[in-house]
Amino acid sequence: MSLKAVLFDMDGVIVDTEPLHRKAYFKTFNQLEIEVSEDLYTSFTGASTKRVCETLISEFNLSHTHEDITNIKRTHFKDYFYNDEEFDLIPGVRKLIEHYYENNIKLIVASSASMTTINMVFEKFGLEKYFNGKISGADLKESKPHPEIFQLAAKMANESIENCMVIEDSTNGILAAHRANIFCAAYKSFHSHNQDYSLANVVISDYSEIEVDKISKHF
Repeated sequence: MSLKAVLFDMDGVIVDTEPLHRKAYFKTFNQLEIEVSEDLYTSFTGASTKRVCETLISEFNLSHTHEDITNIKRTHFKDYFYNDEEFDLIPGVRKLIEHYYENNIKLIVASSASMTTINMVFEKFGLEKYFNGKISGADLKESKPHPEIFQLAAKMANESIENCMVIEDSTNGILAAHRANIFCAAYKSFHSHNQDYSLANVVISDYSEIEVDKISKHF
């Protein structure tokens, strides 16, 4: 056994788009002239945009379709994505990606985000050349914590699961890796709240901790 492929989650691991989604949603709520409480907003965590919009329609008795609201939100999100100065890669991740690439480790992104968002991130930050493949959970029947996305990612890398490592930051993602029997490094940042890392094989808060020489003792 040796480390041959790393399967990256995207949101919370490569970038943190959560603040952008939040700003885009609240700008949308203002436009729709509705007051969304913090509790209601928190309940949307992990839900698809479609489901959030359907909830808003029934909760506030709106005459819009979920497509209308989705389009308003997407427009604001795009605007923040390209123009928000605080939006950047997670500290240390570019160095880690380059490090794996130089060590001939295959890289696959396996994210619940839509392929459109994955491609926007890859284009904005010039990540395309480092990765061997991309999978969007939005295109799959089952979402995390179902292991399908990571099983497909290992297949895409053309490596057996014992030579793969997943980098995740969420309870559902860690559980998905665990169910796929793939070694999982949980990234715990100061943004991470209420996530359960108990099923991860290793928990880190700095990406230098999973460079090849440090992590290969596990393989």
